[in-house]
Amino acid sequence: MYLPAAFSLLNGQKVPAVGFGTFQGEDGNSKVKDAVKLALKLGYRHIDGANAYWNEKEIGEAIRESGTPREDMFHEPTDVERALDTSLKDPRLEYGAIHVQEYAHGIFANLPHAYKAGENNKTNRHPSGNRKPVIDYDLSRRYPETWQAMEKLVNSGKARSIGLSNFNILKTQRVLEIARIVPAVNQVEIHPYFPQHELFDFSSKHGILLMAHQPLGGRPVPVVRGHPEVPFPTEDADIIEIGKKCGITPAHVCLSWLVQRGIPIVPKSVQEGHMLQNIQLQELPGDLFSAVNELSSKRGGPIRFLDPGKHLGFDIFDEEKDEPVANSAPWD
Repeated sequence: MYLPAAFSLLNGQKVPAVGFGTFQGEDGNSKVKDAVKLALKLGYRHIDGANAYWNEKEIGEAIRESGTPREDMFHEPTDVERALDTSLKDPRLEYGAIHVQEYAHGIFANLPHAYKAGENNKTNRHPSGNRKPVIDYDLSRRYPETWQAMEKLVNSGKARSIGLSNFNILKTQRVLEIARIVPAVNQVEIHPYFPQHELFDFSSKHGILLMAHQPLGGRPVPVVRGHPEVPFPTEDADIIEIGKKCGITPAHVCLSWLVQRGIPIVPKSVQEGHMLQNIQLQELPGDLFSAVNELSSKRGGPIRFLDPGKHLGFDIFDEEKDEPVANSAPWD
């Protein structure tokens, strides 16, 4: 039995259950353009990108050359309207919006922290030469104001849907306290080793759709990679056994489990076979679904593979304190 092809947002728009991720990590962006063109040819209509990935040019060119009229990406909107207007003027992005999809126009606020921009708008590096970023601590705490700026884009018609990325419960609650428009989506790390059950329940209560990046565990770049010694869920003996029982790969066990929970996913691949299989998921039997649901507890608790705390000098996912609290890094 096949799983839902799309999920509904609070505003009535539809989001595909399976999107295509474009973050290449250490692999660089040399294959992004061809991969996006292939994904569109195979039927993907949610192409997940970001200006922080430095591959907007490749994605835009792939969209234009494929003849598919829309693309999807998010920006870190330290100046939301300027960032959106920049994309609107980009001739490569025909519909030129941030997080524009076939079904909706929208943007993600990816601001649990904010970098100070340096030359060519790239992140400034710490003067000590330790390769740490220079953080704009004041702006990092003002993300509710960023949300209010995004709401104005909905009022002006420049965006239909607005959402969050990498927000925990504490930061999402702070946004909800001032929001006129409830976030449509929160895109966060979710996989069998990090199921985010509490965040899922909280988000569902408020009508926020969780979306999973790193649905297979992912490979963040080394400076923000947590638990590098831990194998990914696709290598877990229980996941492998469930896959054998269902006649599917361990990766498809993980992806099917997420969509079955009601969570859209954005896996990435450059292999046509994997890309095609990722949009042909199937429902897991109840007992096997429950087994995946409980796997994290069985393995000793949640394991987060995206952990920028040591790189930033504070924990952006802290549920007790709304970090950053200090105005300087430990190494200053």
